Amino acid sequence: MNFNRHSHLEGRHALLSASKYHWINYDDQKMVARLRAEQAAARGTAIHVLAHSCIKLGIKLSKSEPAAQYVADGIGYKMECEQPLFYSSNCFGTPDTISFRRNKLRIHDLKTGLAPTSENQLNVYGALFCLEYSMSPWEIEIETRIYQGGEVFTYHPDPDTILHIMDRIIYFDKFINALREEEG
Repeated sequence: MNFNRHSHLEGRHALLSASKYHWINYDDQKMVARLRAEQAAARGTAIHVLAHSCIKLGIKLSKSEPAAQYVADGIGYKMECEQPLFYSSNCFGTPDTISFRRNKLRIHDLKTGLAPTSENQLNVYGALFCLEYSMSPWEIEIETRIYQGGEVFTYHPDPDTILHIMDRIIYFDKFINALREEEG
């Protein structure tokens, strides 16, 4: 599979992102509140960046070694790391690893924190893949995995679940664009 490259998305986060997947259950008012909060956060971030652009910081990022099973599976399945999936400027995301071979979509996510996880994030990535590459979730096999705390959680999402998320992406993308146009 030759994945589409989306270099313009590096460092960006979508309002309808997979990692903040709770929007799949929002109504219109909740989306308005979320959009307003995101706009306020973006302003705050811009101010923060401006203030710190005058200060040179040395940041050393510690690279934690990924779980052995996560690495082995990524290599074994010949997965792409950090491959962006794009529907629109409102909805895109980057799964940790992804592959599509022999009509099977695999999406793996490595969680290094202790917080409980949900397969919903991976389901959003599956929906984004189907939208970007014009595939029906009913015509491909989807397997997702979360690697956390030395355990592997494997899921086979119901195609109807993926289709529902695809519909929510399309709906909220139009809704957000209309809101933005209305606000000028």
